[in-house]
Amino acid sequence: MKIRAVMIAACLGAAFCLLSCSRSGGGEKVRSVYYWSTVLDIDSAKQRFLAEYGVGRMYIRYFDVVPGDDGRPVPNATLRFKTPVPAGVEAVPAVYIVNDCMAGDTAGLAVRIFRRVMQMSETNDVEGVREIQMDCDWTRRTRGRYFGFLRTLAALAKAEGVEVSATIRLHQLAEEPPPVSRGVLMMYNTGDFTDIRCQKPILDTHDVAPYLRHLGGYGLPLAAAYPIYSWRILFRRGKYVGIMHRDDDLPVMPGDSIVTRTPAVSDIIEAARAVARRKAEANNEVILFDLSNQNISRYKPEDYETIYNCGGI
Repeated sequence: MKIRAVMIAACLGAAFCLLSCSRSGGGEKVRSVYYWSTVLDIDSAKQRFLAEYGVGRMYIRYFDVVPGDDGRPVPNATLRFKTPVPAGVEAVPAVYIVNDCMAGDTAGLAVRIFRRVMQMSETNDVEGVREIQMDCDWTRRTRGRYFGFLRTLAALAKAEGVEVSATIRLHQLAEEPPPVSRGVLMMYNTGDFTDIRCQKPILDTHDVAPYLRHLGGYGLPLAAAYPIYSWRILFRRGKYVGIMHRDDDLPVMPGDSIVTRTPAVSDIIEAARAVARRKAEANNEVILFDLSNQNISRYKPEDYETIYNCGGI
């Protein structure tokens, strides 16, 4: 009887969460994912995830832009297409720009990026590209050049029937919105992962709260992205060494500590609720970061469904 009572309570709790999370604004409801790797490999496990949860849009990192040897921005870590984009899923090419690139010469950068994105899409049969997304952790120092770059890029894209969106980090909510069609609010990387004492560097709702007071009046349509990834962080004598994506990424010495940081489902749901209270329509599109076999097996199926339902879907 005790077990049965616990199960009933859990079900009621889940139902309450779905109801409370579902109070989003009107408009199109979309379930999306980020794909942030150097090889596009949509195997059977990823295909099942996309189909099971009705994912309709995939933001795919095409390449990074980093300072070259001469300081000029150059592409890096270009995506290799091992498999095609799944049928029925809209692809949104994404480009990450290191902020330092905006401190130097950006003449012609928008043209080069746009042409490269469109050429990669054509070469790899990515059809129907309607949007390109830029990802940059810009600051007040680089805002002028970054916004100028975005205006040029948006004009080029508009001529081809393509819109430009941009990621919005929490600290950027207090700033002027970038000159793009819409943004994606990144609800992750909220703490100091280099501090071994920080237990929730990926997502801590207490860290998020101060930034969200700017969300309700933010002058740009937004979607919201939530984390499903985990970090394995290497520390030596309590000092940060690096993030370990594989066991052989970094040399591990006797006495070193490897800590794992994973966001709790309850924190993800609470973050989505907090966004809904300030700007409900931002949860019309819920994006999970990011699609990998490890990430999509990390939580229970009902957990992923609950997170997506927090978008009112």
